[in-house]
Amino acid sequence: MVWKALLTKRTGQHKIPRFPVLKSGQVALTWIGHASFLAQFNDLNVLIDPNFANWIFLLKRIKRAGLKIKDLPPIDLVLLTHAHFDHFHKPTLRRLPSPKIGVLPWGVGDLAKGLGFARIIELQWWESFSRGDWKVTFTPTSHWGARMLRDEHRGYGGFILEHQGRSLFHAGDSAYFDGFKEIGARYSPEIALLPIGAYYPDSFRHTHMGPDEAVKVFHDLKSQWLVPMHFGAFRLSFEDPEEPPRWLRQLCDSEGLNHHLRVLEEGVPQVF
Repeated sequence: MVWKALLTKRTGQHKIPRFPVLKSGQVALTWIGHASFLAQFNDLNVLIDPNFANWIFLLKRIKRAGLKIKDLPPIDLVLLTHAHFDHFHKPTLRRLPSPKIGVLPWGVGDLAKGLGFARIIELQWWESFSRGDWKVTFTPTSHWGARMLRDEHRGYGGFILEHQGRSLFHAGDSAYFDGFKEIGARYSPEIALLPIGAYYPDSFRHTHMGPDEAVKVFHDLKSQWLVPMHFGAFRLSFEDPEEPPRWLRQLCDSEGLNHHLRVLEEGVPQVF
């Protein structure tokens, strides 16, 4: 995977984003790339798993982030799903403007010290943190949380973000498991940000899901919108980088779900 990425020409362009002027009750999503999103309300800017890196050690990013850090709006809240280097990217976090609140899984807070957070909140599964009118709940997923080899005490999961009557779910990294049905029963999040890459060979499905399982998760969650992520930026498995979105579109077409699918372009805000 490393060798093929090194031989692959990096594609994609940084865009100067045109962030929309939002009314109360509207939410805009900007896909930065990989699992990184900017979620915006008219009074709240949230970054989820921000990663603007062109390299993670020897792993080359093969598609540029959709925008540059300097073009971000002021960030009120950062959600970090787990400590893996492609989701918890310290150089990116250090460059974010302060102050900001960081919400993380249990056992991960020590990694966030010295990164400029004004406040660090650790959550267990099903615990929530709220401030003002917004609320974040940490949910189970089927993955793992160790950053190195021996720090298996670190948590992992996904986030439900609720604000102004809207709700979205970011699954972080996860294999398919029945826990998504419980998330759907408790919250029925309107917008589901679901990973669709890093599934081949099949042994990788112990910790990741493919497009076929993402569609099952979408049904389990009882969501309205399916927004795919976790593909195209880094080679973390052996499927072709263009295959996950192609297969997902095919599946949604065969199931009559095209009007529920929103494949975002990196760096281009979309209002929901």
